[in-house]
Amino acid sequence: MPDSDAIYFPPCQRCDIGTLVPFSDFGGQGASIHYKAWVCTNQDCGYNLKIRNGEVYIDEPIVDGSQRAVR
Repeated sequence: MPDSDAIYFPPCQRCDIGTLVPFSDFGGQGASIHYKAWVCTNQDCGYNLKIRNGEVYIDEPIVDGSQRAVR
């Protein structure tokens, strides 16, 4: 019997290898925005879907935030 508390995420429709996982962010006023983006866990795929200002963007470049300079 499946665990009723388990969370399942959809498979990536592009690569059929990875899973789409959600990302959340904060709006301009600091309010939480849940599921603002979905990204494939397969690094070779890179499929992503983002919502910005009510518009949907697909396959924008993914930036590695760990490479940003610390001030």
